Amino acid sequence: MTDIKKPIVSVLLEPNWAASSLVVDVRRGLGSIPRSLPPKWLYDDRGSALFEEITRLPEYYPTECERAILRDNGDEIALLSGASTIIELGSGTSDKTRSLLDAFTATGQLERFAPVDFSESTLRAAAAEIAVAYPGVQVEAMVGDFTLHVPHLPQGGTRMVAFLGGTIGNLYVEERGAFLGALADSLAPGDSLLLGTDLVKDADRLIAAYDDSRGITAEFVMNSLHVLNRELGADFDLSAFTYVPFWDSRMERMDLRLRSEVPQRVNIPGASIDLDLASGEEIRIEISTKFRTDGIAQELSAVGFSVTKTWFDQDSDFAVTLAHRV
Repeated sequence: MTDIKKPIVSVLLEPNWAASSLVVDVRRGLGSIPRSLPPKWLYDDRGSALFEEITRLPEYYPTECERAILRDNGDEIALLSGASTIIELGSGTSDKTRSLLDAFTATGQLERFAPVDFSESTLRAAAAEIAVAYPGVQVEAMVGDFTLHVPHLPQGGTRMVAFLGGTIGNLYVEERGAFLGALADSLAPGDSLLLGTDLVKDADRLIAAYDDSRGITAEFVMNSLHVLNRELGADFDLSAFTYVPFWDSRMERMDLRLRSEVPQRVNIPGASIDLDLASGEEIRIEISTKFRTDGIAQELSAVGFSVTKTWFDQDSDFAVTLAHRV
């Protein structure tokens, strides 16, 4: 029987990181026009639970499409990557990644799994479960913000970075370029990136995926204001806002916003700002860019990756791309 290796957990975030980072983001995003908030503040415990509920909605296809791709093609991904280490950015519970871990351990090539997430409690629980489920694999978890801590990714061996869930689409074009460039700089020739991307499709279907009939997505996006009320003592009246999802055909992305239905002043004492919102003024909470395969290849090539292979679900709604650092 293979001995279970004790997980190693490195904490790269300062103890007060969340509080100080939230204040900076609120001052920068809500203190300027147009108003915005980074989507990471959607994912407190309540937001994470709501998102898990969203992934099970019939309208929301990306999660199950990506899961099917990983399940059906894990063996080939393992073979083509040649990796002995899987690093997962924004890992959460690493639920979908189990298909990859199964495939890589079946070949005998997986030596190390390194999940990265800013929720320490979630990461520690997931690391402990994976260590038991995959004895012989060293789990090296990292509590950090993947947009900040790419230079600190584990070194050694042949590495494959998994960035799944279409999360790359939450970054603006300039942010994507900077992030992918920093990731390429942190990898050695022969290392690889496994990237999950949602694909451009009919606008009605996209809007339905982000405006479900049960209103769970609206509640999820509205949760960002709950976070500001709780953490910064803000006095947002949630009943005065409407959830507004729309398809931006020029940028090919879903744009998720909250619209103030009345003129209002919001006090945010924890960030030392007051916010005057006009009737009809909107706060952008999240974007979700949709991609075309040639565009993915171009963005990766621009920073030093070469596409090895792309896999699709049976309806070609979602893509998972393996690209090697050249």
